[in-house]
Amino acid sequence: MRTPTRPKAATLAATLAGLVALTACDANARGEADTDTLRIAGPFEVHSLDPTADGEIFTRLQVSETLVTSDLEGELAPGLASSWSASRDHTRWEFDLAAGVTFHDGTELTPEAAVEALERVAAESASPLAEVPINDIIAGDHAVTFELDKSFLTLPAVLTHYSTAVLAPASYDGEGRVTEVLGTGPYRVTHVELPASIQVSRFDDWRGETPEVEEVSFQAVGRAESRALMAVSDQADVVFGLEPAGRERVDAADGVTMESTLQPRTILLKVNAEHPFLSDVRVRRALSFALDREAMADAVLRERELAATQLLPPSLAAWHSHVEPLTHDQDAARALLREAGWAPGPDGFLQKDGRELRLTLLTYPDRAELPALAAAIQAALAEVGVDVEVEVTNSSEIPAGQADGSLELALIAKHFALVSDPLVDIADVFAPEGSDWGVMNWRSPEVDRAVDALRAGASGAQAQQHRDTIVATAQSELPLIPVAWYRMNAAVSDRVDGFVIDPLETTWRLSDLTWAS
Repeated sequence: MRTPTRPKAATLAATLAGLVALTACDANARGEADTDTLRIAGPFEVHSLDPTADGEIFTRLQVSETLVTSDLEGELAPGLASSWSASRDHTRWEFDLAAGVTFHDGTELTPEAAVEALERVAAESASPLAEVPINDIIAGDHAVTFELDKSFLTLPAVLTHYSTAVLAPASYDGEGRVTEVLGTGPYRVTHVELPASIQVSRFDDWRGETPEVEEVSFQAVGRAESRALMAVSDQADVVFGLEPAGRERVDAADGVTMESTLQPRTILLKVNAEHPFLSDVRVRRALSFALDREAMADAVLRERELAATQLLPPSLAAWHSHVEPLTHDQDAARALLREAGWAPGPDGFLQKDGRELRLTLLTYPDRAELPALAAAIQAALAEVGVDVEVEVTNSSEIPAGQADGSLELALIAKHFALVSDPLVDIADVFAPEGSDWGVMNWRSPEVDRAVDALRAGASGAQAQQHRDTIVATAQSELPLIPVAWYRMNAAVSDRVDGFVIDPLETTWRLSDLTWAS
């Protein structure tokens, strides 16, 4: 996807227009569903049974559960723990286990089993539980107690993360690897074919109200066009991850409706702040000025209002600050690049000290809009003389590039509330050592102090001041360049009643669904 020559403004407009062109085809007639299985399709491949790797699919399918969960408003709610309490200094937390909980292999959930599972999770750096200053996890009579080395107010929120799901001891082999997902939820796994297929059945010993839906199948489908076709031709009952053209097909079809919600997720450019070119904040600001976010949001996402004017979206009200909004200004971009010493070369692209301002941008197809937005970004940056090569690859290449230092730019979709308290994710995004899905080779003492103060329990106006410091610093330094906010959508068959999208994607709430009468 290399741009060999610098395009004119009309070329950028044509690029954006081309992204919204629809394939001419008639909606297929819907056939009658011949199964009582709830059929779910989405772009989410599953490469591991380990909850610290791909555990989100098993909590969404309500196979595995965490000690604490969250409701549709993002408030903490009981999960495997019926209640919890903390010492005055928040260094000792006790979680009382719910009564009558049985694993899918028929064994009882005991404090000892919960401790064994949580100790495994705490040892994995991929889980936010690894960041908690745990001294010990203790099994009591009917409770699990965390003893911490220092105060940690957000522990219950951390325990809503899918990686902290409690699995039965029999889920692990002799070396501690997960070989079978034996959870405690209303559905149990009956068949798995990694990375694309999972089947679950209702678990009769579930402690709660018996779900009406008995069987559920999940299919990972990579192509957005295929997912849209499944939605309108009655090949699936719930379809996630539709791109704009697919949403329009669903809107025009009978027997299926669209559900959507604005998520606490931002599509952003992850920047290697130690790269020889990108270490200069003037270059990062120039990249930001070059982006016509409103045109891209209109063309690719079909919603101009999703253009991101700052890092955190309006759905995170306490974190959506009154900073000067990010804008599109090509003249300002060119001026900053000149100030940084870059000048046009013979081919129109910028040069400095004999080197072209050439960068590689990685993105992934799991979210259908990312490759299209990457192409629009490529064209926009070429307008100001920056040569960008786009590589659409597996999402795992981004953390790999973070680890070996090779990453230059990446277009990612980052969820800022994977746990019920956004502070947990925001602290990870701005971790001083860097983050796979956050900053790379960038650190701010002001941000570090603000995060530490919030973690220590700052409240009221003081807490808001710290949140504003984090947002304002990110807006000024741009270690992450916001592009667009994110609306999650799902196509839902009229066969199904009661479907509600959880903005935090904690679960798909399948146990609340009923068959339409």
